[in-house]
Amino acid sequence: MPDISDRNPDRPDPIMTTDGAVFWKGAEQHKLVVQKCGDCGAFRHPPRAMCPHCHSLDVVEHELSGTGSVISWVQPVHPPAIGFTEPPIVAVVELEHGIRLVSNVEGAEASDMRFGMAVKAAYAKTAGGKTVPIFVPDEGDD
Repeated sequence: MPDISDRNPDRPDPIMTTDGAVFWKGAEQHKLVVQKCGDCGAFRHPPRAMCPHCHSLDVVEHELSGTGSVISWVQPVHPPAIGFTEPPIVAVVELEHGIRLVSNVEGAEASDMRFGMAVKAAYAKTAGGKTVPIFVPDEGDD
């Protein structure tokens, strides 16, 4: 999956939490890793200590393919987004297993954005040197 490291060098760092450590460790390795309940098998994101379905504390890691589709998007213009040279495209992306992430779509113009648009994960560096998942249009060339 592509690394888009230099487009927004002042991109803000993610907020690290204990429950989210697996997700952010995966991002550093250019992987989308989410939680799956070890008892009922339900996937969950954002990360949390307890399964919202069966209340189990048994958590296993699961790597996603990184492909998905745009459910909704916006390009906020005012006030300017901190850490971005141009207004970013902010999208809700639905991945496999019904997991949804809010992230940026890069490599597309706002006029190209569509509901259901196929996207794939890519990775970008933040101002503090962390790695965050973003999405790019999936042209099906893999």
